[in-house]
Amino acid sequence: MHAPIVVAALAAALFTAGCQSGPSADVTATQPATPAAGPAETPVRPVANVDPDLPVVTVYKSATCGCCQGWVDHLQHEGFQVEVVEMNDRSAVSSGRGVPRELGSCHTAVVGDYVVEGHVPAADIRRLLEEAPDAAGLAVPGMPIGSPGMEQGDYVQPYDVILIDRTGEGTVFAHHGG
Repeated sequence: MHAPIVVAALAAALFTAGCQSGPSADVTATQPATPAAGPAETPVRPVANVDPDLPVVTVYKSATCGCCQGWVDHLQHEGFQVEVVEMNDRSAVSSGRGVPRELGSCHTAVVGDYVVEGHVPAADIRRLLEEAPDAAGLAVPGMPIGSPGMEQGDYVQPYDVILIDRTGEGTVFAHHGG
């Protein structure tokens, strides 16, 4: 096996172990953009460079996943306002939004009418919102090294961002890393 593949597989296994969801769908904490709904909710700290023209991104993730938080930080740095919902099992969110199991990753987000599964770059989300295709959303299956939140120095494992149509079929929307 080639060294980058071994490194990528090992890193993905380690990150996945930290991102595993438990069997329960209990919400452990939420961070809405505006404090409104209930005692388990806390406001997100304001981000100085929020683009008011972008819709809020709601991210469903495990409380213990560092790579998911890295992706949230990436979105905030790129101007998105982000709400985080920490939960033990987000499978109902991703499957309910049309993400096939084989396109799964460690977190699921909703932005406007679209689902965003995994470590999708903010630029691809912006493009999705601008083009507004009739689709369920975008996915980066697995956890490719070098994708937002999965940075390992300058190395970027080649990966595709998949456009998921309303039937669950995918086509390449963007390619990154070579």
